[in-house]
Amino acid sequence: MKRFLCFIVLLLPVCVHAQELYVSTEPASNMPARSLGFRVTNRFFKMEHEGVTGMRIEPELMWGISKKLMVHVTGLASNQMQPSLRFEGGSIYAKYRFLSSDDLHSHFRMAAYVKGSVIDNPFVPAMREQATKPFDNRELDLEGGASGVSGGIIATQLLHKLAVSATLGYNRFMNNTKDKLPAYMSANAVNYSLSAGYLLLPRSYRSYEQTNLNLYIELLGKANTDAVSRNHYMDVAPAIQFIFNSATRLDFSYRTQLFGGMSRNVFNTFTLRFEHNIFNISTKKK
Repeated sequence: MKRFLCFIVLLLPVCVHAQELYVSTEPASNMPARSLGFRVTNRFFKMEHEGVTGMRIEPELMWGISKKLMVHVTGLASNQMQPSLRFEGGSIYAKYRFLSSDDLHSHFRMAAYVKGSVIDNPFVPAMREQATKPFDNRELDLEGGASGVSGGIIATQLLHKLAVSATLGYNRFMNNTKDKLPAYMSANAVNYSLSAGYLLLPRSYRSYEQTNLNLYIELLGKANTDAVSRNHYMDVAPAIQFIFNSATRLDFSYRTQLFGGMSRNVFNTFTLRFEHNIFNISTKKK
């Protein structure tokens, strides 16, 4: 009975705060301590310069080291910059929650994050026969676009069934392993986001086995800060999410540009994600 109660306590962050499990961003809250998560993200997008559909696969391992610290390790494979699907590199992400203020049915949390990526893609892909216009991409990212580092601050407010989160970060892009960063691309950028999640179902909790249905809307912005390519954009990404048995989640999201003047190779992305978590992995029998 004692072990069962401990299991329920460990699941509470997932059950009660499910509306913080954003699809495009991370909240200030962490996954439960001593937990392990496995995630596979599939992204599908139209590549503007070729007019064909590209895809990226991101297998990911997540580790809740403590209640304040968690780490993600991600692999990347895509056909966005190469003629066929291939391994592109990987990244590591760490988040540390440094502020937590809890109340009944609400809390406020803040966290700091850092991320590093090593990518071996070219910055300009070989033009294939189906190319419809010249490649003129000025958007870089750490998810297959460029090697580099980033860091920032996250603040998340939970109010009963609604969770709102904001992120502000800085990105420094570097040379890829086999290609140098072109002089016309900005090596520095600022990213910012505003995300909201609402727990639609269940109306009231009776068991951790109940299926959760969460709705999300996220605003995702980026601004290049170097004079050679100073421009910006703002995207919107609505999403729907299902959580089963408080341990497995399925996400569907669609991202598209609202406004901006940045030249980009991808303006619209559909995301499908599957994730499973294992809790209390380090418990020992006494």
